[in-house]
Amino acid sequence: MSLEERPRPESVSGVSGTAHAASENQKKMLEGYRRSFTFGSIDAHKEGSRFWIKDKGPIVESYIGFIESYRDPFGSRGEFEGFVAVVNKAMSERFAELVSAAEVLLPELPWPRDFEKDTFLKPDFTSLDVLTFAGSGVPAGINIPNYDDIRQSEGFKNVSLGNVLAVAYATQKEKLTFLEEDDKDAYIKWMGPSFEMQVGLHELLGHGSGKLLVQDDQGQFNFDQNTLINPVTGEKVTSWYRGNETWDSRFSTIASSYEECRAECVGLYLCLNKLALSIFGHEGQDAEDVVYINWLSMVRAGLLGLEFYTSESSSWRQAHMQASFVILRVLLEAGEGLVRLEEVAGADGRPDARVTLDRTKIRTVGKSAIQRFLCKLQVLKATADVAGGRALYDGYSAVTDSGPHNFLRLRDTVLLRKEDRKMLVQANTRLQGEAVELVEYEGSAAGLIHSFTERFQEDAEQLEADLLELSKRDSPCWCH
Repeated sequence: MSLEERPRPESVSGVSGTAHAASENQKKMLEGYRRSFTFGSIDAHKEGSRFWIKDKGPIVESYIGFIESYRDPFGSRGEFEGFVAVVNKAMSERFAELVSAAEVLLPELPWPRDFEKDTFLKPDFTSLDVLTFAGSGVPAGINIPNYDDIRQSEGFKNVSLGNVLAVAYATQKEKLTFLEEDDKDAYIKWMGPSFEMQVGLHELLGHGSGKLLVQDDQGQFNFDQNTLINPVTGEKVTSWYRGNETWDSRFSTIASSYEECRAECVGLYLCLNKLALSIFGHEGQDAEDVVYINWLSMVRAGLLGLEFYTSESSSWRQAHMQASFVILRVLLEAGEGLVRLEEVAGADGRPDARVTLDRTKIRTVGKSAIQRFLCKLQVLKATADVAGGRALYDGYSAVTDSGPHNFLRLRDTVLLRKEDRKMLVQANTRLQGEAVELVEYEGSAAGLIHSFTERFQEDAEQLEADLLELSKRDSPCWCH
């Protein structure tokens, strides 16, 4: 008897939450998750995710499971996370406009039509205010489910976590490292709006774009293997995915970061588009300022990303940070004064650095560089060219002390100027009779501890001790 055929344990048969589901899709979704957690079945979680995709426009949105593989050195084992959030209807209308414009924007991407999905499956794309996000970190946006076979043929959902964005990029001028003084005021003014746009383009048209060339178990191709030309080499396509092979199984350790880099490049490339800018309410000079700060923040993020490089093992510890560093390298390589990275002495006499971007060259030198690189990323991914993909991505990921920039020495400077890590203090809910009360906490180490101990009351004593120790190292905190 297989696990799936065994009688259901009574202790779990009633805990899936279906009694509180708002629709039949939600009931089937929750039942799939219950079966997955009870029997360890990936197929059951995939089935629950299929019904989650079909649950269009809920007021309260949630997802749960072993999702992101960023923290796994092999890029395959998912880390547990779960969230509950409330839809921000006003902001979601803007994302709905972006979804409607997707079929106009997708052809603007720099690869031939044969390398794009046959049909764009319009997803839900909503802005959410997070109530609770359980996991090692809270992202700014999500494109899920992370099953490529479902995303390719059945669809996906995009969510932008609005109150996370608002807090994550609230900053003070004196804490803006590695920028020229003249850039700091514009950065503070436009970072929020530019990142909101980048997240939207990254999630919907980054992760949501691009076709994988596949030959299934019956020998059927989803492309014409006799005539399709690789636009990078100019020769006929000779490699593709076979049978049950997936993007993650083929590209393994670089898959997560490579895909994040591809999605970030899509955001940079399409934020230059007038239609995309207008959807997010940016016209005229404001639009140009948004573009400038979006690109400037990416190259600064590439420098900051060196914090997450481990020189002893020559490895990266964070997928997004590696992706930003790769993009910085690509734009530095473009030359013509587009990006300048200099080591300088700080006002305190200690080593410092400055990164600058020539805004007059973004739409020429910058766009051409991202266009070429993005096309390579997509074609190598689509054709399952692991050797070519690794050579390209590992080459740009290398942190060395040779060449025009000593990135190993710059890493020491980044660590020297490192800011305290932000910690998000999350709210709780509790029942007062039939009414649900929202309980919020102050933005401090004490508020963080109070929030956790009230959420996990059985473990409150140990949590308080652990969080007190954590707060000594990583304060301050920010509420959302």
